[in-house]
Amino acid sequence: MLNRRHLRVKVLQSLYAYHQSDTKDIKAHEKHLLHSIDQVFEMYIWMLSLVSEVIEYTSRDAEERANKHRPTDEDKNVNQKILTNRFYTSLQENKEYLLAVRKYKVEWSFDPELAKSLFTTLKNSSEYAEYLAKTDDNIQSDKDIIKFIFKKVILKSSLAEQVFEDKFIYWPTDREVLQALIAKTFKNFSYDDEPQKNQLAEISGNWVEDREFVVNLFEQSIRHDAEYQELIAQKTQNWEPDRIAMMDTLLMKMAIVEFLNFTSIPVKVTINEYLEISKEFSTPKSNSFINGILDKILFELKAQNKVKKIGRGLIE
Repeated sequence: MLNRRHLRVKVLQSLYAYHQSDTKDIKAHEKHLLHSIDQVFEMYIWMLSLVSEVIEYTSRDAEERANKHRPTDEDKNVNQKILTNRFYTSLQENKEYLLAVRKYKVEWSFDPELAKSLFTTLKNSSEYAEYLAKTDDNIQSDKDIIKFIFKKVILKSSLAEQVFEDKFIYWPTDREVLQALIAKTFKNFSYDDEPQKNQLAEISGNWVEDREFVVNLFEQSIRHDAEYQELIAQKTQNWEPDRIAMMDTLLMKMAIVEFLNFTSIPVKVTINEYLEISKEFSTPKSNSFINGILDKILFELKAQNKVKKIGRGLIE
């Protein structure tokens, strides 16, 4: 699921888009922010659907082999055991999944060669041969072959990679979350005799709180943009403004918002989170630069008694 760091990244991406855009309609950009979060769940549903698509290609492959000009006995008797895979059949009966498939209009007819390519890779693997030969299957062994399809067939496919990159603009950064959601799904799908109890992964542990967090962080960063820009400028007088990366400035402004407006988030957590994010989204020297400037700003804000945190140990 999306943790707070992932949510901060979503806000960062939306703030960057806002400042780069000619349109300054905050609500429109806020709507885009929430949509970008929902797209993570949509990506998750598309991935589960692709796993199903690969499995379902089994019957098409069997039909094609049986209709050969001179089919062998093996062609006439293709092992289609995977169509009864417990994870797969439970997923096809999952109401939440089926509703999501309809909601996001998930279907793979636009790229008929993808499932074929992925199934061919699966069919030629030793792992699949071992799965077909196994006679004492259980829910765990059924999940193991699905994990193999996801990790070693789909995620290793350049064709699948391209499809998801084309469809989801934030695929490179959301891929990690997707893998966590799929892993959670494997854990959740543990009921063999009661498949109705198997549940999809949740995009957030508490969406009410997380939604409030991202919206407030986004809106406050924009509302106090000029004020916090001046605060940063006072601590960077020896730096040419053009030399300060835009991402660094946005990250520092977001951190200041948390210092001043999020009473339950410890300042150390805020600083550490933005330093970690800077490693991925800014320049190699940004980490130490941001850390130094935020330390100075925090020292001043605390001296002015502006940092209000609820609970012991949240400031130091």
